[in-house]
Amino acid sequence: MYFFGTFEHSIDERGRLAIPARYRSAFVDGGVLRPGPEGGLELYTNAGFDTQFSTRLAEATGNNSPDARRLRRGFMSVAYPVELGNQGRILIERQLRDSAMLTGKILIIGCGDYLELWHPDRWAQELARIAALQAEADRE
Repeated sequence: MYFFGTFEHSIDERGRLAIPARYRSAFVDGGVLRPGPEGGLELYTNAGFDTQFSTRLAEATGNNSPDARRLRRGFMSVAYPVELGNQGRILIERQLRDSAMLTGKILIIGCGDYLELWHPDRWAQELARIAALQAEADRE
């Protein structure tokens, strides 16, 4: 499945978040949630996570190199499995919610092979960075 679009949802006090209805079938077997490098969270299907992990490991010099092991540690140590509940919701671990400032209203952003979860203020900052990059590309 290819994820795209922006969706506004609320996270409840227990950390549960509804996945957009159009994408729930992709997570029927669960998924993997991990922090993204810019301040949001990345939500992968299980298959998508396997592919992303394999790709990142391939970028290193081999499974037995120190860099490959560090990459594995960095990528896997902050990843958490999620299950889709009967109401189409996932439970987000507290440490992930806190790191991404996810409370109340949040934005779910489609990013092709995964979804990103953003606090609206952080997303506004990211949109400003995107606009600056686009403006710079237009000048070139």
